[in-house]
Amino acid sequence: MIQERLELKGSERTRYFAPTAICGYLAALCVALIVNSLFLVSMQDAAAVTAAGVFGLLLSSGLGLLFWRAQRRDLRYLRVITSSDALANFESVRSAALGAGWTISCEDPGRQLDAHAAGSSLHRGERIAVRFAERDVFVASICDSDVGFSLTGRRHCKEHRDLVQRAVLVSSTR
Repeated sequence: MIQERLELKGSERTRYFAPTAICGYLAALCVALIVNSLFLVSMQDAAAVTAAGVFGLLLSSGLGLLFWRAQRRDLRYLRVITSSDALANFESVRSAALGAGWTISCEDPGRQLDAHAAGSSLHRGERIAVRFAERDVFVASICDSDVGFSLTGRRHCKEHRDLVQRAVLVSSTR
């Protein structure tokens, strides 16, 4: 049975969710600011510091929630139903991956293919995980955890999922 989400382990999980954790840290600082405003002598200063703390708390909490939801959504596998068997789907995805210049890090014909998209000299690129189960193909793609949250990386991840989807759907219509 294929898992519902791509599983990240240890430091990779920590690095992947770091933007969300940073927002949580900022929210905690804002709470500390609000608590400290209780000890200010001037009521005007206390009100200003409290207002700034509440604004920061709302902003950092909202941003953290947006990051967390987007990152959790990216970990979810996209299911593609095909008319080909797992081995034929694997060959189609492997061919498309090599054609796109991906570096294959793990392959088990008919079961799984893990790859990294071409990155730059500073990072490996987006991670792509493809699982095969009978006639179904499951694909997930996430931003490189060394880079963190990236709107450009998220767009590339969508393109990688679309590439896999096109590869298996074109091969199954032949």
